[in-house]
Amino acid sequence: MTTFYHSTRNKNNRKTASQAILQGLAEDGGLFVPVNFPQLDLDFKTLQNATYQEIATLVLKTFFDDFTESEIRTMVDAAYGKKFDQPEIAPLKKVGGVHVLELFHGETLAFKDMALSILPHLMQQAAQKNGVTREIVILTATSGDTGKAAMAGFADVPQTKIIVFYPKNGVSPIQAQQMLTQQGGNVHVVGIDGNFDQAQTAVKAMFNSTELREKMAQNGKQFSSANSMNIGRLIPQVAYYIYAYAQMVKQKQISIGEEINFSVPTGNFGNILAAYYAKKLGLPVHQLICASNKNNVLTDFFKSGRYDKNRAFHVTSSPSMDILVSSNLERLIFELTKEDDQATAKLLTELSVDGHYEITAPMQDKLKDFVAGWASEDEIIQEIKHTFEETHYVFDPHTAVASSVYHQLAPTQKTVVVSTASPYKFPAVVLEAIQPKEERTSSSAADGDFSAVAALQRISGLALPEAIRGLETATVRHHTTVKVEQMQSEVERYLGLS
Repeated sequence: MTTFYHSTRNKNNRKTASQAILQGLAEDGGLFVPVNFPQLDLDFKTLQNATYQEIATLVLKTFFDDFTESEIRTMVDAAYGKKFDQPEIAPLKKVGGVHVLELFHGETLAFKDMALSILPHLMQQAAQKNGVTREIVILTATSGDTGKAAMAGFADVPQTKIIVFYPKNGVSPIQAQQMLTQQGGNVHVVGIDGNFDQAQTAVKAMFNSTELREKMAQNGKQFSSANSMNIGRLIPQVAYYIYAYAQMVKQKQISIGEEINFSVPTGNFGNILAAYYAKKLGLPVHQLICASNKNNVLTDFFKSGRYDKNRAFHVTSSPSMDILVSSNLERLIFELTKEDDQATAKLLTELSVDGHYEITAPMQDKLKDFVAGWASEDEIIQEIKHTFEETHYVFDPHTAVASSVYHQLAPTQKTVVVSTASPYKFPAVVLEAIQPKEERTSSSAADGDFSAVAALQRISGLALPEAIRGLETATVRHHTTVKVEQMQSEVERYLGLS
């Protein structure tokens, strides 16, 4: 039976998987979710010996069943190979009393590579399957990692262009340099004078503009999305939670059927939602720990049932989580309303207009799968420092958030901390944590990200990823910056629509 997808704001808006992937965001502003959640028999006696590619194939053919198994295997093999520097793709390592799932071994050193390595293949195959001849324009906002991973995936892919907006003062120097030096004749990177939430709001408005959609069609183009609002970005992430559990079994850390926790550094809610989808498939998960930084809107939501973005926006050491509007939470809200599209649309409209909404008590009672907490800037630094001193393992700031919140909550079940970025993406922050400036000799002094790389390598002994080598001196290819209100006009200018 084919798995169809419908919009969280209009259940009559129904698509096949390939159509939903191509479109990215529903015309009504909603997100696509499965009409009937698929079933999967998770046999860990077998899966404990499966490769990452085999588990990814299993997940994708379950959710995206209008692709053939042969098509999926071909796409998986193309996506998860030489671009990753570890054969396991997502190694699971024991660090002190927890297990760390490393999702940063792709070419951009962040977990976004796990899904964005395969999304271009899904998109191209979906276009062929649906006879689409228009140019696909990937339009996305990034808080630091999605943009680079998407550009790396879509660079010079035929019949596509990709436009990425990022907050120019809201990403790390390494993140910025990764984006600004991206090669590809179909790539356009734009900095904005604003934050990620403003960029994402403007991108959503462009997706929802009937006038712009018609203008695109008249010029032989159509939008799609590369962030986790696209079901083709979200579902591949389900695979690594199943793989992590299988590795826990293989390493004899748990028995088959034993429930574990995942502590997930969370901003836009896509990564932890993928873990929730894995649980819905039957993965033995006790609770999902939603770990936030100082922008703790999700912590407050899970504790009170009230989502309120009317608060100060903080620029932190974990910039990929500096988000106040967590778009993927809409998929969970839709489920909490018993798939009431009108109720979901009403709540999200309240968020857009008033800046907040509140779910009912019965809806809040359904959130038992989640527990939430947050880490301050000081707690992040202390977590990096303490972990390094105790285990010689190096966390990036985002992973430190997940580890810190895990320690705050101290669950009794075995827990996997989801590590979403290499410490080399944020070397100045990490270096300051494990060896503060006043403790360094002049020969190891390092202030900026790039000067901190060598010092971090020397002190930690952590191998330097290939993606960092030569990055500082790479040619900057993108120089465009605009105000938030100029984003659409910049899209039209670049695409030749105006």
